[in-house]
Amino acid sequence: MDLVLQEFPLLLKGAYYTLLITAVSMTFGLIIGLLVALARITGNKVLSGLARFYVSVIRGTPLLVQIFIIYYGLPDVGITFEPLTAAFISLSINIGAYLSETFRGAIISIPKGQMEAALSIGMSYSQAMRRIILPQAARVAIPPMGNTFIGILKETSLVSVITVTELLRASQLLISKHLVVMPFYIAIAIMYWVMSTGFSILLGKAEVKLSKAY
Repeated sequence: MDLVLQEFPLLLKGAYYTLLITAVSMTFGLIIGLLVALARITGNKVLSGLARFYVSVIRGTPLLVQIFIIYYGLPDVGITFEPLTAAFISLSINIGAYLSETFRGAIISIPKGQMEAALSIGMSYSQAMRRIILPQAARVAIPPMGNTFIGILKETSLVSVITVTELLRASQLLISKHLVVMPFYIAIAIMYWVMSTGFSILLGKAEVKLSKAY
């Protein structure tokens, strides 16, 4: 474990990139997920069909394959991304599909009478969604979103295959350097656990606050 302490700054740097990738992917994934969920419940058959197709394709293929397509495949058609950018894009697209189902389920769980009541007092559809439906849906969506957040935190390890030096990649570099395996894998396992636990605590507090608000 002396080697772990000696090389801990590199592991911390890897943890930083893990958290950065998670935060950026979750931010854009939330936006994508909400837009796709709204498209799914709209009366427009074209939008709904495209959204359903997107969710089906992303949920039906491995994240690793999606990463390979974006980083190694797109250059064949003249589109090239830096490794970190490819990581952001692939994880955002992936998590957006899963969050869209979470949001859609949360939105349709709100009684239809609330939308009808909002429309009856003169609100537009968009105003009713923004002021009445979505705030309540957010409270319903928080618990499953927490599981998705933790899942994507751990899945960031997959971007090590495109040379992004996140936590797993950092440990692999150190293993190659020192030819010692177990201490570094134990160290990153503990670091992943600490980060996941931290996310769980923060989301638990957010859930409690939203519950009190309603």
